[in-house]
Amino acid sequence: EVQLQASGGGLVQAGGSLRLSCAASGFTFDDLSIGWVRQAPGKGREGVSCISSGDGSTYYLDSVKGRFTMSSDSAKNMVYLQMNSLKPEDTAVYYCAAGGCSTWSVGYYYGMDYWGKGTQVTVSS
Repeated sequence: EVQLQASGGGLVQAGGSLRLSCAASGFTFDDLSIGWVRQAPGKGREGVSCISSGDGSTYYLDSVKGRFTMSSDSAKNMVYLQMNSLKPEDTAVYYCAAGGCSTWSVGYYYGMDYWGKGTQVTVSS
């Protein structure tokens, strides 16, 4: 059974940092791509970052490039999202998800089959 557990959200001032963690079980990172999706109130979902199971490449949403870094620890089946220089527009519920993210580069943020409970990130101005 695939399970995903995200943690690490919170309230931070603009310019601050947070690190999200996701504990994955029931699959390996060779089997499924794993990534972070966010959704702000009244807005559509956005694929923030994803590590592809195919070639291990990492996708980033344009608006987070240079500020967010996604990493993985295969031995622990953990992934992380280091978020620096946070902006109020980063405020959203962040979900750890697994499946496929090959279409994220063209703005189609679907393909994930498994979802964890979200963690709230709030950035105050």
